Amino acid sequence: MVLTRRGIRFSGDIIPCSHGVGGIRTDKREGDGATPAGVHRIVGMLFRPDRVKRPAPWADPIRVGDLWSDASGDAAYNQLVRAPYPHSHERLRRSDALYDIILITNWNYPVAEPGKGSAIFLHQWRRPGYPTAGCIAFSRADLRWIAGRVEPGTRVIVPETLAD
Repeated sequence: MVLTRRGIRFSGDIIPCSHGVGGIRTDKREGDGATPAGVHRIVGMLFRPDRVKRPAPWADPIRVGDLWSDASGDAAYNQLVRAPYPHSHERLRRSDALYDIILITNWNYPVAEPGKGSAIFLHQWRRPGYPTAGCIAFSRADLRWIAGRVEPGTRVIVPETLAD
């Protein structure tokens, strides 16, 4: 996968997507809204079993109480954690559909450097062109299509400057 100005180039297609409201950055920090430049890898997949079928045999279900830590000072920073969790986090079982399927990248994961940024996922977008907090987002149909074709280790290349 290669991020371009027109979308993600993957498997011979250009798939429309959105990325971080903070742009593409080489100096990604927690809370900057940026998508980190570099070569990342898909290292996991999560899905809501009450909403979607397992998109790939290696996908893990999102359970009630699953959270993702974005507390840079905590030992569990940028990790899947379980409620109750007293530090800053994101709920993975959202009321909207954004996290019905999540592809997890290895950005600052599994060993996280405090403050360098957490949770760079590939997930569903709110609407076309709507920026994310740093993740890469797709339409529901395109995300399902991608999830059925990626494998652990698939590269996600985010150039410092997006080309056509």
